[in-house]
Amino acid sequence: MGDVMLRVSRDLTIDENDIEIVFVRASGPGGQNVNKVSTAAQLRFDTNKIALPADAAQRLARLAGSRMTKDGVIVIHAFRFRTQERNRADAIERLLEMLREAMVRPTPRRPTKPTLGSKQRRLEGKKRRSDIKAGRGTRRFDD
Repeated sequence: MGDVMLRVSRDLTIDENDIEIVFVRASGPGGQNVNKVSTAAQLRFDTNKIALPADAAQRLARLAGSRMTKDGVIVIHAFRFRTQERNRADAIERLLEMLREAMVRPTPRRPTKPTLGSKQRRLEGKKRRSDIKAGRGTRRFDD
């Protein structure tokens, strides 16, 4: 493999040697080929080997969900394609995408107040609707 560094973001790169990929037999349709050839890639990546900020590590754990073990190892199964090379590339791309998404800090929501005009429009709409519904009822003689 060599010492290939995969760029996740501007601040984060991971060593390709830290990613462990084994090939297993895939499940699902494929006829006899599925019983003979181990094309599905199982990627294992220990998140403890990279220096992630605490908030990014929490987002990664939430994103990974059941794909992350208690020890912090992310396990990704890739069996979308029929060749080992494409499944390997797919698994690595999915890992990088997950790490990129975890590195993005969500913008905090700033609560806003409704404008005076929007309040008036809402109340006018409610009054109009109320008048329509009131007109549906049975009329009394004094109306």
